[in-house]
Amino acid sequence: MKTLDRFASVISAGTERLKSVDDLDSRATMDAWSKREELGHLIDSAINNYGRLIRAQREQDPQLPGYEQDVWVERQGYEERDWRELITLWSALNAHMLHASRRVPASAYGRKCKIGGTEMTLEFVIEDYIDHMVHHLGHIGVAVNEFRRAESAYA
Repeated sequence: MKTLDRFASVISAGTERLKSVDDLDSRATMDAWSKREELGHLIDSAINNYGRLIRAQREQDPQLPGYEQDVWVERQGYEERDWRELITLWSALNAHMLHASRRVPASAYGRKCKIGGTEMTLEFVIEDYIDHMVHHLGHIGVAVNEFRRAESAYA
């Protein structure tokens, strides 16, 4: 399955399957995110990776920041948000990112950038982003394993 087709499939299946997840569970431990916080983390990831996608196409060897995911999740107050609203936001942000990804010229996939000091290609950023979504959707209780790449770092 081609990368962007896989991206579209994860968004579609993920959105539908998230709607059937009961989000009323409480946080299991202080070290674990709740389902709302985990989905919030994916929202934060979409926001951060969208900027990376655009900048890596336009700038020569950009030095892109990582982000403190726990701080982002805590500051957003995802526990206080409505589950359905979070699903809608996640889905819309990813549809927007997919649209932007489809506009990346093939010649740009090999462009290099550094994220948090680690060098990678734009193609890797996109593939890793999708793998990251599949991984965290699994934590939430959404089985999208059919979209997992064998070579993914997210086992």
